[in-house]
Amino acid sequence: MSERISGIAASAGIAIAKAFVLQNPELTIERKSITDSASEIERFEAAISVSKDELSVIKEKANKELGEDKAAIFAAHLLVLSDPELVDAVKQKIENEKVNAEAAMDDVSSMFINMFEQMDNEYMKERAADIRDVSKRVLAHLLNVTFTTPASISEEVVILAEDLTPSDTAQLNRNFVKGFATDIGGRTSHSAIMSRSMEIPAVVGTKTITEKVENGVTVIIDGLDGHVIVNPSQDEIATYQEKQKQYQQQKEEWAKLVNEKTFSSDSVQVELAANIGTPADIKGVLENGAEGVGLYRTEFLYMGRDQLPTEEEQFKAYSEVLEKMEGKPVVIRTLDIGGDKELPYLNLPKELNPFLGFRAIRLCLEEQEIFRTQLRALLRASSFGNLKIMFPMIATLGEFRAAKGILLEEKEKLVSEGTKVSESIEVGIMVEIPSTAVMADTFAKEVDFFSIGTNDLIQYTMAADRMNEQVSYLYQPYNPAILRLVKMVIDAAHKEGKWAGMCGEMAGDPIAIPILLGLGLDEFSMSATSVLPARSQILGLSKEKISAHIDHILQMDTMEDVIKFAEENFK
Repeated sequence: MSERISGIAASAGIAIAKAFVLQNPELTIERKSITDSASEIERFEAAISVSKDELSVIKEKANKELGEDKAAIFAAHLLVLSDPELVDAVKQKIENEKVNAEAAMDDVSSMFINMFEQMDNEYMKERAADIRDVSKRVLAHLLNVTFTTPASISEEVVILAEDLTPSDTAQLNRNFVKGFATDIGGRTSHSAIMSRSMEIPAVVGTKTITEKVENGVTVIIDGLDGHVIVNPSQDEIATYQEKQKQYQQQKEEWAKLVNEKTFSSDSVQVELAANIGTPADIKGVLENGAEGVGLYRTEFLYMGRDQLPTEEEQFKAYSEVLEKMEGKPVVIRTLDIGGDKELPYLNLPKELNPFLGFRAIRLCLEEQEIFRTQLRALLRASSFGNLKIMFPMIATLGEFRAAKGILLEEKEKLVSEGTKVSESIEVGIMVEIPSTAVMADTFAKEVDFFSIGTNDLIQYTMAADRMNEQVSYLYQPYNPAILRLVKMVIDAAHKEGKWAGMCGEMAGDPIAIPILLGLGLDEFSMSATSVLPARSQILGLSKEKISAHIDHILQMDTMEDVIKFAEENFK
């Protein structure tokens, strides 16, 4: 008898293969008293050294196959192994408490993991996952335990695991690993993000998949609808093979649109752009037919290292992206760090509510040396392409004016030094704070464009942390309140002859796309792999017909009403 287990569709596609259950190694830690602290510390240092060597190899492989931003995860892991707060704490524990290295490492890493897991935001929870991944590796070496890694797989399988660590995912061989499913995780977990980059079908958050399936059993991963079918019948296999074939044909149809512009069925043109983290992501942007970069998240340049990037390093990254895009628009967001995205080398104060704290433009206006260095790098790179500069987390007109003032000061200095700077740089803001959306008519007189960051706009409007499972039901992209704010921003931009884009997850959402088209959104920026499906969808939509329903949608009572109406009327 087959069994269907539901989870979260994390990466599209269908995979049919035997199960390979990835077991966590049995790390039984026995606490022992020791007399020779020096030799125990030496043993600990040896385990750290071997772990660093292994991670360096994995980092290089990830860099080659997945790009710099995915490899940055392993740069962060290497930093954990060099972090005196962790390493010195273990050594002190061995020295002071006369315990074996395994017990000391387990105590210290558990303390850090618990501390980060208590924090209600995604970035900190990812740090907990990083420390868990790294400490398991070190403990395995201390205990002489060999654990199975996905790199050892040599036949076609689907991997089932409690969770896939970043180092597991980076070692997946796409020739053999056809898909995976996990007990835990969501669409924004490391494994989900990497599976989409690698285009491996994945279902996460099944809760029970590893308990219910044994090695060798045939499994179907349905990454389109978020199901895992265990021990399917021949009829079910045939059905899913057909679904797999149809999806492949669908992808081939989408591929034909790669060099096309994006028009609705009634000839209204919009722009489909992609979100990126590093210059390495440009390959995917171009291969997927994006018409520009709608969000370049520059913080990846600052993360996974122990000091600020230099002006020269930044200039090289920005100019490379601008050059490769060959005149297509590139919106580069200035540094959005601080609060929830911590940089250890900045020594920022710990905050009770980092999402509402000292971050993004607030940090940049205070730490002007960091901000000016980035702006100089951007201005110097501007002559290499079509640069648009975007300030994040703008709450007041005063903040925008101050940021733009600093930009103009740096431009004047560079021009007086004889440096070539483009004269056509548009300067805009991310709209992610409700006060800014409400005041969009005032902002629109001074900015060149708006880009709506729905991920934060939704959580701030609904007063609900999107990473807190207990209030996750309030993360409602289609709530009429959110749609009304989006309309205010688009209408304000158009009234002043400016353009409005969107760079949050909502921009690539098939339910949201028709509504956003009807609202008049000019630019949709999404993950590169969503561009062709979105273009195909827009080709079949009439903006005029959808616009006739917009007032009715905005007067609806609930998100559920909006979804039902969209599904029934905009297919």
